[in-house]
Amino acid sequence: MSSDKQRPEWVPEGADEKTFTTHVMGGVDGGHDGMPGQSVGNPHVRTRLKKRPRLSASDYIDGIRNQNRTILARAITLIESNAPAHQDLAREVLAALLPDAGQSVRVGITGVPGVGKSTFIEAFGMELCERGKHVAVLAVDPTSTVSGGSVLGDKTRMEKLSRCPEAFIRPSPAGGTLGGVARKSRETLMLCEAAGFDTILVETVGVGQSEVTVRHMVDFFLLLMLAGQGDELQGIKKGVIELADAIFVNKADGDNIPRAKAKRSELHSVMRFLQPATPGWKPIAGTCSAHTGEGVDDVWNTVERFVTTTQESGSFSRRRQKQEIEWMHTLIEEGLKAHFFAHPLVKQRLPEMEASIREGKATVAGSVEALLSEYTGQ
Repeated sequence: MSSDKQRPEWVPEGADEKTFTTHVMGGVDGGHDGMPGQSVGNPHVRTRLKKRPRLSASDYIDGIRNQNRTILARAITLIESNAPAHQDLAREVLAALLPDAGQSVRVGITGVPGVGKSTFIEAFGMELCERGKHVAVLAVDPTSTVSGGSVLGDKTRMEKLSRCPEAFIRPSPAGGTLGGVARKSRETLMLCEAAGFDTILVETVGVGQSEVTVRHMVDFFLLLMLAGQGDELQGIKKGVIELADAIFVNKADGDNIPRAKAKRSELHSVMRFLQPATPGWKPIAGTCSAHTGEGVDDVWNTVERFVTTTQESGSFSRRRQKQEIEWMHTLIEEGLKAHFFAHPLVKQRLPEMEASIREGKATVAGSVEALLSEYTGQ
């Protein structure tokens, strides 16, 4: 570090540059608010930095209800933890905050890589903040199937929005779940609602099965597309377009405006022949530019019309109720799967059956049936 102005506040006086080249961020039980946790190989930091005290369920509940951003961030870290003790505490916190959740408008946003989702979300979020909204962005990042690491870059790409006092951005690793959003993002969404955020934006990692998962946890589903890049579906499955309540052609600026308008007309024609994703709502196609801000307000105006229309028809509340039941079934499936693979009998018999299948001594279907029979005792 070349000067004191470049030194973080947490660096003790007199420390040299080599001493503070690496550190580990604090988690649920380590570090302290807004600072790194315990340093790697540096006893001096261990003595100078205070370890954050563990929070009780009431600490989390009161902090979130008081809109404490630090407590909210720690609560999200808590629910993302797989430690049994943390999971028990997370369930207690979520159960207590359930009456405080459910008052937001939930918007899912997807599109092919390169469509400008993060840039759009920043412009969209700033537009909402200027309208007096309190916005939470759940940016679900892909987790590497090789290293297990996640690319948590969305917060750094949304520099303006991350500095907005009315906004809260939480990048979350997908963790190998379908689309990276199923369980943890639902619970994170609940915590953000309980903390007073009235608009929740959920960004997906791309296109595919993850969009189906997001569709099942949001009210309004927005698909961003580009002009002049291949056929009208741009490699997106027809089913993804059928999930959308609105499709906006992004990057409609400069010389690209005529192509964007042509793409909008094309999409409008395609959508006329598709079954609406939401009963009583006719999906629309539009254009916008996250770069210039043109048309970004039209997106929110569309969302507001959608909410008004669906609340009046009752489909808004029916979708929310259906999503809760779907979530319950998902948790049942996850629980049964976890219990099955953790069972001592399964742990013992599964490797044996896998070996028999590899050696060609048993069929897959027969092995599965036999293992399930032993597991259920039937």
